[in-house]
Amino acid sequence: MALLRPWVLTGFAAQLVVLAVLAGFVHVSALGWLVGLAFSAVVNIVVAKGLDREGLTILGPANQVTLARAILVGGVAALVVSGFSTDIPPALLVGLTVPALILDGVDGWVARRTRSVSATGALFDQEVDAFLILVLSIQVSRTLGAWVLVIGVARYALWAAERLWPWLRKPVPPRYWGKVVAAVQGIALIIAVADVLPPVANIIIVGVALALLCESFGRYIFWLWRKRPTKSS
Repeated sequence: MALLRPWVLTGFAAQLVVLAVLAGFVHVSALGWLVGLAFSAVVNIVVAKGLDREGLTILGPANQVTLARAILVGGVAALVVSGFSTDIPPALLVGLTVPALILDGVDGWVARRTRSVSATGALFDQEVDAFLILVLSIQVSRTLGAWVLVIGVARYALWAAERLWPWLRKPVPPRYWGKVVAAVQGIALIIAVADVLPPVANIIIVGVALALLCESFGRYIFWLWRKRPTKSS
């Protein structure tokens, strides 16, 4: 069975270890434990089944990097949730998030270098990114306001829209600018999480990131709208 592969059990065990280590520094709430472990379980199950459909039995080098990043993201999620009931040092959040953001640029490079690119791996990478941005936006919204959540829910809102309007599912030509905008979201949010700048500066930085995201998503949707099938065609 795909779910009994050694890397699945190792990944879940590693998540347990990370949460236990964090619990040695701060109080990780029961809900924080639940969110961290649930995220790990979902990630491992979905990736295992995806690889199984592709006929792959092992976790390639690039996916190993993404799994390591997912484990860090699970820790970030647990801390953010715990932060609703206890004080979480910003340095601890930053210490987990920065490596996760750095590894985001590593897994793709490894996939190309080792020729281990796969559809499941690409989706794995995207969804870990999306969840990290969602979690960070939740954390930042607590100080800057609910408007920051738009950054975190954008990916999921698009996914929901795709269920209603199938033309949104059509692949779009890759754009380097889109990757830049995605990176800006993480950088802007982690700057706000670090809480080293005045609130006004954080608002400006995150606001610019949101504006860039809206521009990127807007161009993406407009391109798809123009290419959508019509009744006459």
